[in-house]
Amino acid sequence: MTSTLDLLTEAVADGKLLESAKANILMLLAGTSGDVAEKTVEELAKAGEWQELNDRFFKTLAFGTGGLRGRTIGRKITSPEQGDGGPNGRPQYPCIGTATMNYFNVSRAVRGLIAYTKKHVGAERKPLLVFAHDTRHFSRDFAEFCAKTAAELGCDAYLFEGARSTPQLSFAVRELRADAGVVLTASHNPSHDNGFKAYFNDGAQIVEPHATGIISEVNALTSELYDALPADEQGTVTILGEEMDQRYVARLKTLLLQPSLLEGAATKLVITNLHGTGGHIIVPMLRGFGFEVETVAEQDKLDGRFPTVESPNPENASALKMAIDLAEKNGAEIVIGTDPDADRMGVAVRDRDGGMVLLTGNQIGSLMAWYRLKTMFELGWLTHANRSRAVVVKTFVTTDLQRNIADGFGVGVVDTLTGFKYIAGKLRKYEDAIPAVKKGDYRSLSEAETRALRLEYSRFFVFGGEESYGYLGSDAIRDKDANGSALMFAEVAAYAKSVGKTLPELMDAIYEEFGYHLEIGKSLVMEGADGAAKIQALAASYAENPPTVVDGSNVIRVRDFAKQDLYDQEGDLIPKEKMLFMDLEDGRSFAVRPSGTEPKIKFYLFGKAAPGSDLVETKAAVASSLISLWGWIEADAAKR
Repeated sequence: MTSTLDLLTEAVADGKLLESAKANILMLLAGTSGDVAEKTVEELAKAGEWQELNDRFFKTLAFGTGGLRGRTIGRKITSPEQGDGGPNGRPQYPCIGTATMNYFNVSRAVRGLIAYTKKHVGAERKPLLVFAHDTRHFSRDFAEFCAKTAAELGCDAYLFEGARSTPQLSFAVRELRADAGVVLTASHNPSHDNGFKAYFNDGAQIVEPHATGIISEVNALTSELYDALPADEQGTVTILGEEMDQRYVARLKTLLLQPSLLEGAATKLVITNLHGTGGHIIVPMLRGFGFEVETVAEQDKLDGRFPTVESPNPENASALKMAIDLAEKNGAEIVIGTDPDADRMGVAVRDRDGGMVLLTGNQIGSLMAWYRLKTMFELGWLTHANRSRAVVVKTFVTTDLQRNIADGFGVGVVDTLTGFKYIAGKLRKYEDAIPAVKKGDYRSLSEAETRALRLEYSRFFVFGGEESYGYLGSDAIRDKDANGSALMFAEVAAYAKSVGKTLPELMDAIYEEFGYHLEIGKSLVMEGADGAAKIQALAASYAENPPTVVDGSNVIRVRDFAKQDLYDQEGDLIPKEKMLFMDLEDGRSFAVRPSGTEPKIKFYLFGKAAPGSDLVETKAAVASSLISLWGWIEADAAKR
């Protein structure tokens, strides 16, 4: 490495390589096995690829409350990384770097999680961990590595036999009474990314007080190397398969409120899993309920390249194009698409004129929230006497239409920060509020039994969701669930059909009763070391110097979630987060938030109008006002 070290030193002196990048390169080379890392750095340095080295090494991929996420395929793939190649055209080895997803960082992450879990469990028994993975490059490799590491370090591990969804991992952690779990996924990110998403013993992503403890353990590790325990102190690896699938599906089926609606509905659907895990559960489950389901054959293949889409994100119209084209061909009424780890669901539906209409995440969630509230009252589960104990949980950046709907039914609403772990935190609170003598082994109880307990002693979770296409209808799972969402949405569709309405018509009826709401999501993408700095600078600019007038309207309220002590509707202090929310005098509002998982800063725009006006005119006016608002924000951001 002498000549390479000279090149690195010279590049730092010339301002081409960050000093931090050089330090991280030396740290990784000292803490990794094999020669791929050394040869990769040498090749990039000799080629003068300083930007690539900066992007790979400008930081150490820090373990946060969402785990890890980063590139596992470099922008420039070196010949040592390519090696003999791997499945689906990927390189043989993951991207070398301290800021990327590879064995160096995965090893640190899983060993830190193991160390904390051992302390939490104590010395009397072996910790139990569950590992799942999606279809991304290296996901299976990383999952097998994690399970092996856990066993060699004295834990018992469960590993799914093949690709499974994130919500199924959450369910399995709860069902198996595990101490922690991990799913190897980067959700809907581009194909070059992967991630390590950690869960604790309640089946939810880690939050305080565990987060700080786990993060400290992980970030203290500077090497991927470890010594396995003696054989008699090691744990075991058990493979999970069809039996766990069946237990998961059995719980999902309890989401149906009126199963009779599905009998004879004869609804034709097109399902696409976008090369991910969604088809494993959704397709056979919906067929079992009598739906005529056709899949997009080209997208059924489990392929981490996601070769048929620009991005495997069901939020994007382009990702559902092939499924919509198939629906146009075969006359299907609904298109459902899921992202690679099947925690998000996008939908397109047929309108009265026969065209396919994409629904936003806010619309999908509002339809399900409205239907579930209406039906629970009709079934007598919710009544005037107990409705104060029912609650809809949503994020601050999710439409306030759901608040209006809940208010209309006399049911509470709680707003949380972005991230389903915060919704899961509310579910944990509601479960913990039930007297121990009453709840017993809560996880073994039926949906009806837990509902009765929550309505008597706590709060009953009716529905939860985020604008980013994530929904949940049961506290038996503690993360957003596209599998369950597909079933819940199919029931809404069957209901609409039973009353002679298309889903867009049902949506309009909700607007007419509760007011029209429109939301637009925008992002500014800034990648690499320079991009990360720009994102933070822009976020700081809003915090230090928020606008007083926006697009001709006075700003009447600014909520700075990073600096102010803000409380939710239940009086709980909201954790600090870099997000600003600005309300305008004319009724519009917008939020700005750096993404925690992608190299972008996100903007959320909100417009609304009270019920009573002509809906067609109202829609046009509100849409025009948000287009104008984004034009102002974009120009202002460029100045900042």
